[in-house]
Amino acid sequence: MRTPPSVVRTVKDLRTFVENERAKGKRIGLVPTMGALHHGHLSLVDHISGHVDVPIVSIFVNPSQFGEGEDFETYPRNEQADLEKLATTNARLVYAPGVEEMYPPGDSTKVSVQGISEKYEGAARPGHFDGVATVVSKLLLQCLPDAAVFGEKDYQQLAVIRQFVRDLGIPCSILGAPIVRENDGLAASSRNVYLSPEARKVAGKFNLVLRALVKSVLSGVDVRTAEFEATQSLLAAGFETVDYVSVVDPVSLQPLGTFESAARVLAVARLESVRLLDNMAIEAPDT
Repeated sequence: MRTPPSVVRTVKDLRTFVENERAKGKRIGLVPTMGALHHGHLSLVDHISGHVDVPIVSIFVNPSQFGEGEDFETYPRNEQADLEKLATTNARLVYAPGVEEMYPPGDSTKVSVQGISEKYEGAARPGHFDGVATVVSKLLLQCLPDAAVFGEKDYQQLAVIRQFVRDLGIPCSILGAPIVRENDGLAASSRNVYLSPEARKVAGKFNLVLRALVKSVLSGVDVRTAEFEATQSLLAAGFETVDYVSVVDPVSLQPLGTFESAARVLAVARLESVRLLDNMAIEAPDT
């Protein structure tokens, strides 16, 4: 195991490190996280290591993306454990600012992305994507990396980030990394630890239902019918509620009435009050 990466907590120290590395001709990469790192996060470091010379990981539990009644106060935090896990990767630096460093007194600017952020997770969690867009904008401008990576598990988040980076002309390549799954196919998530052993067994069926939906759509089943059948299958499997199952355009996230080219299925289901997110690509049929 390597030595854990160094930690800085101020924008000034972050920029000093980045400037020194750039002076050596190095390319900088950023992996934004909220900590509670698992193998999915570590895979993001591995992914960006193929594109840059110096991977930096940020750890910041962002209060502005949590809504009323959500788990900001109880969100798992263990910086020392995170650093030990990062010692197994190529991460060179951890940027772990406090709330006042990210949102200093008098801070009054928000980044809001219209349209693409307003449905699905945006509808279920009002203000969530404003918080995400604002904090990621800050991180990108504080670090000024050549590239940043985000997991495809939070697919709508990835789409929102790509949109505002294009719109604002931020000179950073936004990379999407494939979903990391547990042995039973459940998408890796820091919130999976909230599930009881019984609920965890049910959760493992989520990806199986989505795989069946993808197969149905590719075989010619009507999109709305496939969505309805997947919803019923999740409920029958033991999920308490299903927020949505939707086949969408992979860029605009607009719902698709028919499947003609590449698509994405987005889904959220609940177990023991835990919102589980997943998504899968539906590849364009051969022409």
